[in-house]
Amino acid sequence: MSAKICYNESMTERQIQILAAIIEQYAEIAVPVGSVTLAKLFNVSSATIRAEMVKLEELGFITQPHTSAGRIPTDQGYRCYVNSLTESHDANPMLLDRSARAIDARVNTHGDRADRAIRSAVDSLVDLTQNLGLATIGDELYLGGIGNLFSQPEFMQGNHAQGVARLLDNLEPWLREAAPNEPLNVFIGSENPIGRTSGATLIISRFSSPYSDKSYIGVLGPTRQSYGRVMRLVRHAGAMLEEVL
Repeated sequence: MSAKICYNESMTERQIQILAAIIEQYAEIAVPVGSVTLAKLFNVSSATIRAEMVKLEELGFITQPHTSAGRIPTDQGYRCYVNSLTESHDANPMLLDRSARAIDARVNTHGDRADRAIRSAVDSLVDLTQNLGLATIGDELYLGGIGNLFSQPEFMQGNHAQGVARLLDNLEPWLREAAPNEPLNVFIGSENPIGRTSGATLIISRFSSPYSDKSYIGVLGPTRQSYGRVMRLVRHAGAMLEEVL
């Protein structure tokens, strides 16, 4: 289990761990997580898990989409989780190292051409995360994996798809205006200034290049993400492009 997700003096260690488990399992199965599943994981009764879920729901970290269904994380729950992620919480380090080497190999192949290097980095993120990959450098916008994005179950519904499309249409001008200056930026669901109701998360890394002092690479996908793994890969792709370019 992970370390504390976010500080809330009214939360117990078990509630913190249950929130982490809900977030991580929901990322894998894409359906609400029920008390029976968690009871087996924590070796307690379903009634105990349900009582803990009620507390987490009162705190605004999870919600129940349908009566008698399990719970899913809220944007607030995701934000607490993301804020506390550390390298030790990432997925299997060996798999991540293998994925990072795959990015390096593809980008280095085109190190003499900036456009091809960027395209290779974007394509690598698309393949590794199954999200939409994107990069901006100067006035150029690179996109890949749109099919991945709209094949996600969250975006089968019209209102979410429209919100994502609106976000994509306005992505470049918004990045120019916002100019996020952290090495890694994560905008979760309603935190996106455009497409707030889309249920999408934008994870971007800023990198320096001779072509622009505001270059970005990242992914756009559902809020249901394997955040530790994806954040590390996006950060690595940005660092690799900065080195090559």
